[in-house]
Amino acid sequence: MTRSGPKFFTIFTTAIIITGNMIGAGILALPINLGPAGVLPSVIGALAVWAVMTFCALIIARQPYLAENPHADLPTFFEQVLGKTGKYISVGANLIIFYGLLTAYLAGVMSVVTSWLHPALPEWVLLCIYFAVVTGLASMGEVFLRKGNTYLILTMWTLFLLMLGMVIPHMYKGDVMAADWHFFIGGLPILVVAFNFHNIVPTVCRFLDNDRRAVTKAIWLGSGLGMVMTVVWTVAVMAALPMEGNNGANIISAFKLNEPATIPLGKMITSSFFNEVAFGFAIVAMSTAYIATAIALISFIRDLVSGRKVNKWFVAAVAFMPPLLVSIFYPDVFLEALNIVGGVGVGTLFGILPGLLLVKQGGAGSSTRWIGYGIVVFFLVVLSVEVLQEMGMLHISPDVEYWTAHTIRR
Repeated sequence: MTRSGPKFFTIFTTAIIITGNMIGAGILALPINLGPAGVLPSVIGALAVWAVMTFCALIIARQPYLAENPHADLPTFFEQVLGKTGKYISVGANLIIFYGLLTAYLAGVMSVVTSWLHPALPEWVLLCIYFAVVTGLASMGEVFLRKGNTYLILTMWTLFLLMLGMVIPHMYKGDVMAADWHFFIGGLPILVVAFNFHNIVPTVCRFLDNDRRAVTKAIWLGSGLGMVMTVVWTVAVMAALPMEGNNGANIISAFKLNEPATIPLGKMITSSFFNEVAFGFAIVAMSTAYIATAIALISFIRDLVSGRKVNKWFVAAVAFMPPLLVSIFYPDVFLEALNIVGGVGVGTLFGILPGLLLVKQGGAGSSTRWIGYGIVVFFLVVLSVEVLQEMGMLHISPDVEYWTAHTIRR
């Protein structure tokens, strides 16, 4: 009697965990951080990067080591397949990803809260309260992912559809062919982080008992749903918000202020109901992604200290205090943190290293090896773009003059 694989319901609920991990700060940042490139480059780039990122996730998921060692996480995995160097690179890149994403989520939530609620309490007090709630939920681990996360995702989808329905009437027929491909290059890191969910691939494999077909279906379905939401949202926001003007409710102003897309939309759509829905979506989307990322961080640290006796409160402090402190002292770090995560952390760990796996496992002159080389080269370009921008050696900024000539006055 052959053993049947996981049922579709299990595959679907696992897939929406992937979607929830994708739809966080990335979807709120993408229309702003990539918007000055234009609609056409943004859509083409989003589809291409989504395909590459999903393929890289499948490379990791199909490695026999994860099936043979169900409790292993990425550092141990990369050590086994790429040696000590692979482990050290994965640890460094993982720390950038985890700390950077958690910092971005905390900073993003606070920017939304202070923009719309104008609370009487100091921002750092509100941040600590929010931090305690979502980190407490994350401490429940995979139990919360299996049960509570589904309700958060369904809530997020409902709010997303409501918000999208209110944005669409404000879309206008602009020059969709207008494009600044030079700026698009600088937006590559945010595209990479927008389609990142790879840190939960080991968890996905465990949920589905390392059934290869089920894992493949869950990854394509989950990332596909995330891609559709991201592309539709990006096009809607870019068609609703002008590049400049409009009394500050525009893409370029939001880009300069490090704001998520919901803030300039709220300034333009003067509806209290829209503000409430957009506020709810931003909080739920970033909270869902925060919880999934925090759970993955806990698993990552456990993998690092496996075999050693370490106080759990010390582990928690090491895991969560750095992003909290950075968010308190640098509250406007939202877009900057995402760029560093995408260009340096995600590109290295979930792009370059999977590409090297293909190079190592493919035969001389095989298509597998050449695909691996192509992946490595692409993510080296993304890494170089981000590093050069951070060092001030590459200056890519919105071409205000170009978009002034292509902005339709309404």
